[in-house]
Amino acid sequence: MKIVRFHETGDAQVLRIDELPLPEPGPGEVRLRVKAIGLNRAEVMFREGQYFLAPDLPSKIGYEASGIVEAVGPGVDAGLVGQVRSTVPAFPLNRYGVYGEVAIVPAAALAAYPERLSFEEGTSIWMQYITAYGAIVHNGRIARGDYVVLTAATSSVGIAAIQIVKAEGGIAIATTRTADKRDELLAAGADHVIVTNEESDVAGRIMAITHGVGAKIIFDAVAGAGLLELAKATARDALIMVYGTLAPEPTPFPVFEAWAQGAQGKPFRMMGYTMFAITGDAETLRQAERYVYEKLDSGQLKPRIDRTFPLADIVQAHRYMEQGQQVGKIVVTV
Repeated sequence: MKIVRFHETGDAQVLRIDELPLPEPGPGEVRLRVKAIGLNRAEVMFREGQYFLAPDLPSKIGYEASGIVEAVGPGVDAGLVGQVRSTVPAFPLNRYGVYGEVAIVPAAALAAYPERLSFEEGTSIWMQYITAYGAIVHNGRIARGDYVVLTAATSSVGIAAIQIVKAEGGIAIATTRTADKRDELLAAGADHVIVTNEESDVAGRIMAITHGVGAKIIFDAVAGAGLLELAKATARDALIMVYGTLAPEPTPFPVFEAWAQGAQGKPFRMMGYTMFAITGDAETLRQAERYVYEKLDSGQLKPRIDRTFPLADIVQAHRYMEQGQQVGKIVVTV
């Protein structure tokens, strides 16, 4: 089989397509014949040695794949063989990886998705929608009419978050650095778009959009010093969830902003967040999977694919992700 590995950390060029013997699944595992792979920024960080998990070299890589189960290990229901499934990022990236023609993954990390979706759409589901669900629905407790600010909103998670906000009756305020993404975000369902390179007062713009109420949820992928500005535009009992660190500088805690907002009767909470807070708990994960499946089935959620690459072009696919120009998911086909 062909499988993507890296033998040293570094830029995209370290990714290699190695030929290895066909692996057999162990206890609690399955072998998935991969049809499509969804790329995630976490994998870029992992490849670079900047992720919270250190790779065990030579290392496999990849959280999300869709395909057909072709073998099961001891203790796994044999009825899974022949079933179409995709992988949920509910396993350590330094132990399992899905970039390749086949992938060995825990059976518990497989999930069904609506049959009408393609393999490309099927691999563009769980990371983005569970991440957004955990922040906006599970932790944020969004209610109809709530204002939600979504930074770096053209990512696959950002597009997913827009769809979930709209499905729950909220009002989505998307931010992006440059104006060339404005129309894309409006087409994706955002109610308002703030171009941060053009706005001198982002907090003021949010407060104007929300008629002085402020944002109930701020779902922030950027962090850094810009968080201080966002913290000025919160509603009473708002939740700021930081799930990314795209900013090059450290992230200060907005203590003065918290005091100022509290003095106005609008205290807020702030927390660091990853989707593993959801996938690491079996019952919470089942709730998330059920929510996403039902919303996909009803058409309220629809994966958006920005561009596809063949497996042979995995290096180019990673380089494209690093450019940060995509709107939606980058997919590799096998």
